[in-house]
Amino acid sequence: MNPGSTLRIGRIFGIPIYIHASWVFIFILITMSLGAQFTQQHPQWTPVQHWSVGVLTSLLFFASILFHELSHSVVARAYKIRVDSITLFVFGGVARIANDPSKAIQEFNIAIAGPISSLFLGGVFYGLTLFFPYGTMTGALGLWLAGINVTLAVFNLLPGFPLDGGRIFRSIVWGITKDFTRATKAAGASGKLIAYGMIIFGVGYAVSTRHWEALWYAFIGWFLLNAAQESVAQIAIRETLSGLRAADVMSQEVPIVPRDISLDDYSQEVLRTGRRCHLVVTDERLVGMMNVHTLNSVPRDEWAHMSVQAVMIPRDKILWAKPEEPLLGLLERLLAADINQMPVVSGGENGDNSGAHIIGMITRDSILRVMRTRAEVGPLLPSK
Repeated sequence: MNPGSTLRIGRIFGIPIYIHASWVFIFILITMSLGAQFTQQHPQWTPVQHWSVGVLTSLLFFASILFHELSHSVVARAYKIRVDSITLFVFGGVARIANDPSKAIQEFNIAIAGPISSLFLGGVFYGLTLFFPYGTMTGALGLWLAGINVTLAVFNLLPGFPLDGGRIFRSIVWGITKDFTRATKAAGASGKLIAYGMIIFGVGYAVSTRHWEALWYAFIGWFLLNAAQESVAQIAIRETLSGLRAADVMSQEVPIVPRDISLDDYSQEVLRTGRRCHLVVTDERLVGMMNVHTLNSVPRDEWAHMSVQAVMIPRDKILWAKPEEPLLGLLERLLAADINQMPVVSGGENGDNSGAHIIGMITRDSILRVMRTRAEVGPLLPSK
């Protein structure tokens, strides 16, 4: 999900909460649908009441989704698993958890927390209808939210990854087989079946009955299909990079440039060598890093009058890798930071690596080349 298309709205339990741009679309759609529904079912209300209840019900619906995701997050944090953020978007919500659980029981408990929370909210909102009849605004709001939360719980229990039910299914297979990779592939296959079923049902029902709102099932199915395929692809990447560390892939050649050369001269160095990243040194001391992305952030007509030092990434802002760092985690760090290369350092215990020695450079391209090669050659045979 593109971070540039999200808006941070606050923090809950220290977890950043974001709204994706697509959320606005579904919020307006649900509000309009509820306003029309309440207008038809409660003609005695005023138009202000119809739309006020519609807006409030929509807000409480998304608050329910947020509560659902927070439930996953609270359980994950109880297992010392970091939760980076929660984002509300067109298909509901997603909690971005830093890493997979280490045990099947952890996966099960994190996954089941969501449906349980939605069923709990369904009960709470249904309780409102016991005190307020459906003809009242509170009763109408409560009945709709009770139904939608129960529906949300049941839908999420479908055994299709990445739905909660798919994660529960994966945890069960994982617990039985003791094989996380096999469990993920099984959950991904189940997710694809459910996704294709939703797409076929949504398109078929919409075309045959002219009830075009059924196409929403097809859109959700398409989203689930992509998510299931991505989960299987991630497992393939995990298998491909298994056992590799930064030292296995890094280039030991570390290109350097002085800090006082102009950006024009630096561009000529890039064109001559084809290298996209250089460390910046002065008196044999590292002071920063320069790359093509930083170069292109400066208007070309200023290159002749501006030095590398003026725009380089300063030393204290450089992300570093250790030679023993697993390649999979390193690739995730590169992607998360949206950078293409990282120096590899050995030694040095300080946070700024002041006593470290740079022994190489690692890039996304070098990791991708290893992945392609391993995919072509196949897995290594175990040594006898």
